[in-house]
Amino acid sequence: MALVSSAGWYFLQPRARIFVSYRPSFCFNIPQSGLVAAGRGHVSLKVEASKRASTRQESAKIRNRRVRRKFNGTATKPRLSVFCSDKQLYAMLIDDQDKKTLFYGCTLQKSIREDPSACTTVVAARKVGEEIVKACKQMKISEIASYDRNGFARGQRMEAFEIAINEHGFLPR
Repeated sequence: MALVSSAGWYFLQPRARIFVSYRPSFCFNIPQSGLVAAGRGHVSLKVEASKRASTRQESAKIRNRRVRRKFNGTATKPRLSVFCSDKQLYAMLIDDQDKKTLFYGCTLQKSIREDPSACTTVVAARKVGEEIVKACKQMKISEIASYDRNGFARGQRMEAFEIAINEHGFLPR
């Protein structure tokens, strides 16, 4: 018969739970209906992965933040930021160092839409581009640091706006 100390005897017992940690490494907020009994005193967690709620606007904001980290405008070389809503187009020349808007133009301006019924949204977007070019020439700006579409894709109005600006060589490529 082998001699075992009382401390050693404790380790040989089948129900010794010295090395078991009762603290979970991950804390899941799962309702009681999510727990599934696996048998023999074990409980497993039923976790379902769901798709992240990502909308078009959230994705655009993420892309916009990524662009603004890379490019900064100055007074002599501003950033051109364009936002295109469902009906209108808004464009700004921005000096990021002084945090100022140098020029602002949109399709709602009276100088762009003399007759609203005759002017389509694509024609108005082209006129906004021409107004931006005029403002750049008045402020003696020869180059734009970056063209920021705010994460949105190019549509017909954006293309018309880009063509008007690209004719004068302001878009960085």
